[in-house]
Amino acid sequence: MSGTNHVGLTPGQVQSFIDDGFVRIDNAFSAELAKACRDELWADIGLSPDAPETWDRPVVRVASKSSAPFVEAANTPRLLKAYDQLVGEGRWLAPMGLGTFPIRFPSPDAPGDDGWHVDMSFGDSPDFMEWRANVKSSGRALLMLFLFSDVGPQDAPTRIRRGSHATIARELLPHGEKGASLRQLSAGGYASTEGCEVELATGAAGTVYLCHPFIVHAAQPHRGKEPRFMAQPPLLPRGEFDPALPPSPVQIAIRRACGLTFPEVKAQG
Repeated sequence: MSGTNHVGLTPGQVQSFIDDGFVRIDNAFSAELAKACRDELWADIGLSPDAPETWDRPVVRVASKSSAPFVEAANTPRLLKAYDQLVGEGRWLAPMGLGTFPIRFPSPDAPGDDGWHVDMSFGDSPDFMEWRANVKSSGRALLMLFLFSDVGPQDAPTRIRRGSHATIARELLPHGEKGASLRQLSAGGYASTEGCEVELATGAAGTVYLCHPFIVHAAQPHRGKEPRFMAQPPLLPRGEFDPALPPSPVQIAIRRACGLTFPEVKAQG
């Protein structure tokens, strides 16, 4: 669902996040701010929007950005309110920057990074396949997709499997607090979520998708004309889940998926 002109998510949008695993917020930050961020990224990668003959790779990555425009984009009033509504007031850390940035260019070549996956939340192994996620979503409160350029269906929008977060929650439950590694979780190629409807993360520059940490998603080749600028940062939790606090929509989605009972709490509107 798209955002409206008021600050914060509607009750319907919060419920959509619980059911579908994501919510789209239009105008989460301004088009002017998006352009300022794009200008910095163009400078970082040493390419120019006016020289398409130099766009010779399907994807160029920038690890992170912590300059003022990116911090501002991640902390607009609309987004701060939405973080509170989905994660819980005081339960997340204000972003001090954004990253990573997979900048995708029109190309006939395969990008080589377009497989379905879930972003892992914690680990210290040099083998990233051993990084882990657990059913409490330790280490990650949200997956976020920040669109810094206009993204249409041909512009390599991220593919999102609607409702896949519930399937992943059930698969993580038997692994307990230790969680499952990326190698374990991806062993079946996420076949358990193949039946999910696919949503494309399209929108104008300034659109943000706030996604459940367990959502299954994937990149895709760029078949459009203009480069796609997007960040895919986590929203970090302030600490571990506190059972003494009312469950947030992130936690409600997990508990419902796993068939766990808990006192019903009215989602903040």
